[in-house]
Amino acid sequence: MPADSRAGSAARSAPEPKPDSAVVRDALGVGIAVGLSGFAFGVTSAGAGLSVLQTCALSLLVFTGASQFALVGALAAGGNPLAAAAGAFFLGVRNAFYGLRLSQLLRLPGPVRPLAAQWVIDETTAVALAQPTRRSARIGFTVTGLTLYALWNLTTFAGALGAEALGDTNAWGLDAAGPAVFLALLAPMLRTTTERTVAGLAVVLGLGFLPVLPAGVPVLVAALAAPAVLWLEGRKITGRRKGSDR
Repeated sequence: MPADSRAGSAARSAPEPKPDSAVVRDALGVGIAVGLSGFAFGVTSAGAGLSVLQTCALSLLVFTGASQFALVGALAAGGNPLAAAAGAFFLGVRNAFYGLRLSQLLRLPGPVRPLAAQWVIDETTAVALAQPTRRSARIGFTVTGLTLYALWNLTTFAGALGAEALGDTNAWGLDAAGPAVFLALLAPMLRTTTERTVAGLAVVLGLGFLPVLPAGVPVLVAALAAPAVLWLEGRKITGRRKGSDR
């Protein structure tokens, strides 16, 4: 192949750069929209019996909304603190897998990585992975993380302080805000049949065991959906291979 043809082919395959202003706009939109739900967490946490200091510490140090809601929801339902913490931990494990992908994409300097790890969550990952270039991914990750972290903690504090003024927090249904945001972000990412099957089975397991298991434990049972579906997929592939060998 001639050199200019190869150069033209490489130019066509290279991703189109995205204006920095567009990346910042999208990142701010995600950060602000999700950050406001920190108010719901603050109210829910205070309603579960946690103090303002404990509630704010969770947002500052844990900073993964689904796990935070799972923890305080289990505690509010009278669940064992260890089971509640285990459920929250397993929900948060997904961030470690996000980190593996983002470390390759962002390639941040070593001293910055421990700080950036605190921002490795669903929203920052979604924004970063949606960008066409490393520069755009870094901008998207940073702006989303900074906006969301600041706003989530501010609204958590406001929610915890305002919980008493709202009265019975359970009547407002604010504990559903966090999971609703999480599902809204997750749904578009379920592209394959396997992913949808895992999600569907997890819902069935979680809801099915909710009436019979202590609070926090159904989340652990729902986590079994992924290995179960992958095992079945592996059996199907093995069966096809054996059939083709005959």
